[in-house]
Amino acid sequence: MKQKPKLIWFTGLSGSGKSTLANGTEVQLHEKGFKTFLLDGDNVRAGLNKDLGFSEEDRIENIRRIGEVSKLMLDAGLIVISAFISPFRHDRKLIEQLVGKDNFLEIFVDCPLEICEQRDVKGLYKKARQGIIQNFTGINSPYEKPLSPFLRVQTDQMELDKAIQLIIKKVQPELKKY
Repeated sequence: MKQKPKLIWFTGLSGSGKSTLANGTEVQLHEKGFKTFLLDGDNVRAGLNKDLGFSEEDRIENIRRIGEVSKLMLDAGLIVISAFISPFRHDRKLIEQLVGKDNFLEIFVDCPLEICEQRDVKGLYKKARQGIIQNFTGINSPYEKPLSPFLRVQTDQMELDKAIQLIIKKVQPELKKY
């Protein structure tokens, strides 16, 4: 495919902008001629992982399955772009080990909890604070920030277009065509 397969892994709180940035990144890379595939929490939960809930064990299994699918797609030569809360460092480390350290580009979509709650169009944070949703990351379940991500994007301090351009500028050299 004349490209180096990589897994671009967006992680951050719900409402931080992961899916928006992942979608924008995919569009830009596709326009530059790269062959990509986007995996997002909503579409994976509706199909591949519809049998899983939100307990800690199910969250771990959710991420493990996504890692396995990502590895298959990397083996096929694709650039995989994923957008998952993936709250636990250990799980992200397992994905990195599964696909190989050189193939894993972790992008931390950093946004304060208060801003994420303001952006919450689905009302999930409100339901979590009311106790309707249990094990909600950032409220009654922890989010472990990456210690040394490939890139940190502060979505509360940067316009969307500028954030996508920053990501492209940083990842494109890693995807160099052969």
